[in-house]
Amino acid sequence: MDEAEFERLYGPWDPLDPAGAQEFLADFPGPWWVVGGWAVEAFSGVRRRHHDVDVAIFTYDLPALLDLVGDRYDVWSVCSGSLRPINETWPEPHPDAGQVWLREHAQAPWVADILINEDRDGRWVSRREEWSAPLDEVTWIADDGIRYQNPEVVLHHKALGNEERDRADRDAAWPLLDNRQRGWLREAVERVYGAGHPWLAWMDQRST
Repeated sequence: MDEAEFERLYGPWDPLDPAGAQEFLADFPGPWWVVGGWAVEAFSGVRRRHHDVDVAIFTYDLPALLDLVGDRYDVWSVCSGSLRPINETWPEPHPDAGQVWLREHAQAPWVADILINEDRDGRWVSRREEWSAPLDEVTWIADDGIRYQNPEVVLHHKALGNEERDRADRDAAWPLLDNRQRGWLREAVERVYGAGHPWLAWMDQRST
């Protein structure tokens, strides 16, 4: 779906950037971290256009997010392209929802896309395979205090889509990954997506 079709169906976006997310979540009591393309940009320094900023929180902290935004924003759960408001009628997000979107009202643009990440005894859980880790092992904190997901973990997630923006992020981050990160990414891509994934040959050509 291109951007024009997306906006026609769901409405426009005026998204926060990571600094805006940091200000927006200044009083949020739980951990949060930036994933996706912005996380790669923070690591690599290579800039590109972003549709939005993907911020993740733990699912158990969603009530704290709802308390934070109060009646200032409408919160919608997002599941496979379907939207459902979190309100008195539906006080809980859709059981299959992996994220929530925020906007002030129906005529206002969306401002935030917040992923709700499951945990296992307080540990971060991958959406791609049965793997969990302490949050500190899969994220890093930049000089401005913003926590970002590690680039190799972001790329592991992006390898499934393999869209142009995913390949651009891979190209930007790969030269800066150390041998441990490169090895982990290659093994994870082959393990989860199979030996025929096109990124494997690409990575092998650049590891010699």
